[in-house]
Amino acid sequence: MTPSEWTKVQKRLILLGFNPGPVDGIRGRMTIGAIKNFQRSQGLVPDGIVGPLTYEALFGEATGASVPSFDTLPWFDEANRLMGTREVAGSGNNPAIMRWADDLDIDYEGDDVAWCGLFVAHCIGSTMPSEPLPNSPLGARKWLGFGEVCEPQLGAVIVFWRESRASWKGHVGFFAGEDSRGVHCLGGNQSNAVNIKRFPRDRILGTRWPLTGPSQSGITFGGARGVGDTDGDES
Repeated sequence: MTPSEWTKVQKRLILLGFNPGPVDGIRGRMTIGAIKNFQRSQGLVPDGIVGPLTYEALFGEATGASVPSFDTLPWFDEANRLMGTREVAGSGNNPAIMRWADDLDIDYEGDDVAWCGLFVAHCIGSTMPSEPLPNSPLGARKWLGFGEVCEPQLGAVIVFWRESRASWKGHVGFFAGEDSRGVHCLGGNQSNAVNIKRFPRDRILGTRWPLTGPSQSGITFGGARGVGDTDGDES
């Protein structure tokens, strides 16, 4: 859902007596908690996801055109929202990136340290607080032990090797589509920013799906905006 749609949900939760935290249009931990409490009060499954039944219970109206897209892949929505986020050149740090680490109690020195794993950890940890994250999530290859194995599909965590398959180095992001030349990865620290880049299929080490997330998307092909070839700047 869009930030304006989340703002509408947050305002409605407050009106109904459930505290989502700041009305900021972001599906954060407090908003998720308020949704779960509301769902329990209505006898719905307390999954923190605003699907058709939860939306109808919130607003007392039929679903459809009033909500263009339901909250089906919240971590992927957050990743898209952060498109364009960029590290600070030189000795400074982007406070948003540093806040991701603080919110997850991750020891992180600064945004000159590879942050592709931190980006994935933020997107999943902030939108699905019950989802177990890997130990040492800054390490891209650590994400090979995340969740459960799945086929490449929209929203899946995708891990690539870097330098060589036998190396400890890697890169991690989210599957965002594919074409005849490779797969599209929505990730952080790609040319020092959050964007979508193309990677060869033979670089894939594995794809994973959250254990506490909704059913797998099953979407295996689709275009992606702003796709560029990988240039070696991935972490």
